Amino acid sequence: MGDSDSKSHKGGRKFFVLDTNVLLHNAACLFMFADNEVVSPFAVLEELDKFKKANDDVGRNARQVIRHLDGLRTKGVLSEGVAWNGHGGRIRVEFAMEERPGCLREDIPDNRIISVAWKLKQAGYTTVFISKDINVRLKSDSLGIQTEDFEAQKVDADRLYAGYVSLDVPTDVIDLLYEEKQLHLDKLKPYLTFKNDEGKEELQKIFGNEFVQLRDRLDDSHTGLARLLGDTDHLIPVHGPRKPVFGILARNVQQTMALDLLLDDDVKLVTLLGTAGTGKTLLAIAAGMQKILTEQRYDKLLVARPIMPLGRDIGYLPGDKDEKLSAWMQPIFDNLTYLLSTRSVGPQHAESRTPETRLKQLMDSSQLVLEPLTYIRGRSIPHQFIIVDEAQNLTPHEVKTIVSRVGEGTKIVLTGDVMQIDNPYLDSSSNGLSFTVDRLKGEPLVGHITLAKSERSELASLAASRL
Repeated sequence: MGDSDSKSHKGGRKFFVLDTNVLLHNAACLFMFADNEVVSPFAVLEELDKFKKANDDVGRNARQVIRHLDGLRTKGVLSEGVAWNGHGGRIRVEFAMEERPGCLREDIPDNRIISVAWKLKQAGYTTVFISKDINVRLKSDSLGIQTEDFEAQKVDADRLYAGYVSLDVPTDVIDLLYEEKQLHLDKLKPYLTFKNDEGKEELQKIFGNEFVQLRDRLDDSHTGLARLLGDTDHLIPVHGPRKPVFGILARNVQQTMALDLLLDDDVKLVTLLGTAGTGKTLLAIAAGMQKILTEQRYDKLLVARPIMPLGRDIGYLPGDKDEKLSAWMQPIFDNLTYLLSTRSVGPQHAESRTPETRLKQLMDSSQLVLEPLTYIRGRSIPHQFIIVDEAQNLTPHEVKTIVSRVGEGTKIVLTGDVMQIDNPYLDSSSNGLSFTVDRLKGEPLVGHITLAKSERSELASLAASRL
């Protein structure tokens, strides 16, 4: 930057230096810093070049960023900064300084990227370095550079919407719910007030498709369960399925809520959060099998999981696609085998003797399809019951891409545990599952439940709570 450029940009404006992983996480982040200066280090361009050929979301984001920068190049000189909006926002490519602090002298991409932020800070600019790599953030912060995670698309994981509330109410409120088979939301307003941090009274909001557990103030055994219907002001009583759902009965109240959403054809998207053993995947698959084989409401059950490579990409496994996929889908096979061992799949399969044989028949008939998420992009998927397991390993953009594939008459279920994330650049606040729960709560087509109690075994429950 020349002296005139330096004088014109010092002041209230901030310089945001973006690490490669931020651009690979969200290609649109170049344009998310309003009237400030967004800086892409030259080393980032070199790293984007390595990722651009990948046939996944990372590769697509790399190509998109390159296209964005190429488009800006036609409007000005990137090394000097190019305006992209009418409010002072500019994007530039910056080179690393030759003389770096001793800790940055090793010629590696991370050091060259951090040195750009260091160079701007030393020149007197208000500089913020943005990275999703924790170790890189630590290195940058140790040099006195203001360093942050990419906060856009992050939610408050500690206060994430649970999908239900519990209220202590008089006896007559519960009785009224079951006598009239509905309850107007106004009847609950006296019991929804609470004091905020400032000591002022506020009314707790109940979202569409949120469940309300009613507890009698005078009798702990007298309870009620209701769900606020879509975008109405009426709650309806929830009894839970009276018969097993493909051999499965709810073991606790959260599982009852989950099954209520899974079996409601008007709720097109269901998100289920829970730790290991809470039954989220088993309930989703049981509901899907019920809808496909018993009710014949959908044409097929499609179960997908993200293939999370830690040097273990699907291509390195031996065999054809199905053989490679079986290693990643084993948890799904375990659940399906368990369900098929509890009951038959219908008279047309009466000759089947083992769950494995029944499972093979379902897959051969295409009523059950297991896919890696890679193969879903670009498709339109109508009249199917879709389950995306381990959705906590997806970015918000990836979840958007998947849900946008949903065709007419399709229901999609996202399950996962936001405390067990394998993606190195996601956490409980920034993953696509948490983001979806937070952004879509209250929508008439969407329902969510956080499952809290492990039902797998006494030992599994102990491990989930104590380890």
